[in-house]
Amino acid sequence: MKAPKFREFISEAPDNGKYKLLVITDEPEQAKTFHTADRLREEAEKLGWKYYLYKLTGGYTTSPEGALRLHNKDDDKGFEVSGRDTIAIIRGSVTRKDSWMDIVSLLEKHSVCVVNSRETISVCADKYRTSLRLADYGIKQPVTHLINDPENSEQAFENLNTQYPVILKTLRGSKGVGVLFVESAKSLDSIVQLIHKQDEDADLLLQEYIKTDYDARVLVLGGKVLSTMKRPVIEGDFRSNVSQGSKPQKLELTELEIEESLKAAKAVNGLWTAVDFIPSKNRTKEPPFIIEVNSSPGTEGMEEATGRNISKEILEFFADKKNWVKVPGECGYKEIVTIKPFGEIIAKFDTGNSGMSVIHADKMDVKGKKITWSLLDKTITSDIIRTEEISVGGLRDYEETRYVIKLNVEFLGSIYETEFTLDDREDRTPILFDREFMSKVNVMVNPDRKYVVTTKYSLD
Repeated sequence: MKAPKFREFISEAPDNGKYKLLVITDEPEQAKTFHTADRLREEAEKLGWKYYLYKLTGGYTTSPEGALRLHNKDDDKGFEVSGRDTIAIIRGSVTRKDSWMDIVSLLEKHSVCVVNSRETISVCADKYRTSLRLADYGIKQPVTHLINDPENSEQAFENLNTQYPVILKTLRGSKGVGVLFVESAKSLDSIVQLIHKQDEDADLLLQEYIKTDYDARVLVLGGKVLSTMKRPVIEGDFRSNVSQGSKPQKLELTELEIEESLKAAKAVNGLWTAVDFIPSKNRTKEPPFIIEVNSSPGTEGMEEATGRNISKEILEFFADKKNWVKVPGECGYKEIVTIKPFGEIIAKFDTGNSGMSVIHADKMDVKGKKITWSLLDKTITSDIIRTEEISVGGLRDYEETRYVIKLNVEFLGSIYETEFTLDDREDRTPILFDREFMSKVNVMVNPDRKYVVTTKYSLD
């Protein structure tokens, strides 16, 4: 299959800061998720950005001339996206269907900045996977056990080493839905049996109940706390979700709560997440109980609690392109690139090369600011951009001065203007790429394989 040509993405021309905002959802328009979508639209329009709300039901994609377009039902024109100018924010219940999640993967493949990545969304959507990730990071959370068989609910309770009441959760669910307050062994058994009667493959989480007057929500954006609020427990209920009627209030965090919230967001590799926790009795000395990490938080409650324009602050963050995060694709430690007029050349992708990309050159002849050199029995003349002092490692271990030139490298259908130093690489791979090039083409090297993406089959 011919690789798509992301010409727009690889353009070296400076952008004007007028980006595209793609919001993906499948919630009905009256749902709370649309408040956030609407607020993001309002702020995007103020910035002069193009905006598109893509609804998963009935939506489809096309790829005219390699460009990716998303279409809503009855929208033939659609909305073109690219890695150069598009931020995609995922809303609603995208995890309900694999085909919907595949939209996220498709955007990632086209180097779009997706908030959040498919991996992060998948982890956050599964409360058990979230719990395991938090445990890996040593994050304090309520004692939790998995119930994957209706017959082991009693054993799960005993493993909690607590008293009733306890909390029973479905692995998937949001806004307080799928969270049950269980007051006795009889109730626990009855509820588990009922759920398994409806879905025999259902997995459930049993969790110790921590009595509290409120829980806290922390919005984390780009590894920093954006805003916080507390959500008082609803009268006559045990939940504190804003969607269930809780009235959010402003909250000042302790240093320990900030530290643990940032750690939880990092544990799921989140770019924009909401970390929910129950405060400890001694907030300054004891870490909170992290209860959930949400990969598609809303802005309504937070804006109400803080009086701040959170939606604006989020888009201002992404207005700085340095904050864009893109999921790299896999490549081998050797791949094939094309450079005119030499044609296809084997290149080594070396993550240990933090210096500059280098290309083999024979018969170098310098005249003024130009250099004539040969590769693969072809000779060309290039402008000398500058000279560079290079530390040669390995067995050679010395420093030398090399000429720097520019060449257009085609890789996976895209063309990248790349600086090379010229060197005699006889008996070695003709091209050695550095980390900067790998970052530019957005690939992650698998050191065990070669030709992962530039041949049909990789048998190595």
